[in-house]
Amino acid sequence: MKKAIIFDMDGVICHTNPFHSVAFQEFFAKRGLYPTEEEFSLHMYGKSNSYIMSHFLGRKIEGQELLELEDEKESLFREIYQDKVNPINGFLEFFESLKENGLLTGVATSAPRANLELIIGKLGIVEKMESTLASEDVKKHKPDPEIYLKSAKNLEMFPECCVVFEDSFSGVTAAKNAGMKVIGVLSSHTKKELPVCDLYIEDYRGLDVKNILNLLFN
Repeated sequence: MKKAIIFDMDGVICHTNPFHSVAFQEFFAKRGLYPTEEEFSLHMYGKSNSYIMSHFLGRKIEGQELLELEDEKESLFREIYQDKVNPINGFLEFFESLKENGLLTGVATSAPRANLELIIGKLGIVEKMESTLASEDVKKHKPDPEIYLKSAKNLEMFPECCVVFEDSFSGVTAAKNAGMKVIGVLSSHTKKELPVCDLYIEDYRGLDVKNILNLLFN
């Protein structure tokens, strides 16, 4: 039976968290707020912009205000990151091996589509993805499974035939809620900080597609 591989983006395809931190630092500094790295690790990585902004600004950020503030912060991120797009070690080689083995691939990110297009575009793999979903494409964000169920639909695959690469608690939870196999990418969190995954990797170097599929589906 055919299988599909779906990647989250931040912390899974590229290690963008340090650059999101810089963008948020600039964003909050403009408002006289200076969160520590510890606060960021607790309340930023793997969280939605709505949660992050509401938490640090101390009030519910939603609707039009959220759209405007999100646009400001994500524009800062793209400005900072556009010349520094760099995939996690071994990702491009692993991705090429997926395509050589005839696997369908998708991206399912909580980031805005403009970020997705910047990163996937710079890596030159847009045309090789059969599904690309960003925050604008769903009503409910991770840990809700909507983005992964929608990805499976786009790929014309049953959820149980999909393997997700995720690095955050909410992302792993979303993939598991969708009934998919999950590989935890330990770029931002330790095993203990994530829900239980089917496999764990530090990066993509030396990963063998057939071995992974045998481990997950046998």
